[in-house]
This record gives sequence, C-alpha cells and structure tokens, in this order.
Amino acid sequence: MSINDVFRALGDPTRREIVRLLRKRDMTAGEIAERFPLAKSTLSGHFNVLKYAGLIVSEKRGTVVVYSINESAFDGAVAAVMDVLGVGTPRKSASKTGKS
Repeated sequence: MSINDVFRALGDPTRREIVRLLRKRDMTAGEIAERFPLAKSTLSGHFNVLKYAGLIVSEKRGTVVVYSINESAFDGAVAAVMDVLGVGTPRKSASKTGKS
C-alpha cells in the first residue's frame, strides 16, 4: 500500500461510501451492490481499487464474496494522511521560519 494508492482509492465518492458501509460491518458483494445504482462490473472495479490500496479484503464463502475493512491497513492509511497534512505536528510560526 502506498499513500498514492490510498488517495486514489478514496478520491472517488462511491469508494468512500463502500468504506463507510464496511466500517459498520462486513458485507457481501450483493449487499453492497443493492446500495448503488451501478453495474456489478463497475462495482467490481471499485472493489479492486480498494483491495489494491489495501483498504479492504475479500473472502469467498461458498458462492458469495464477503468484503471487510482491513483494519490495520486502514489505520495505517489514516496515519499516513494525517502525517501528510501535518495533523498533530506543531506548526512553525512565520517568525521562526524567517517568512513574514
């Protein structure tokens, strides 16, 4: 997982909604598909982007695929985004950096 993959994955509103749904509970592909007016092939593409970024995992159970959040990767992605944005890091004042 790279931060670029995470940004790409979360840059799409459909993928963000899939992540929101999976943060609540594991869901089958069919359960997720019921929530979106998209072709299953389109949703499959979204799942693949999220899996490539390491944000979700899938498990085949009989004839269904169950998706869930990859908690450790998701937590790492959030930490990386916070680091990029400087969240939790003290800001340097203009006088200390020599800028006005």
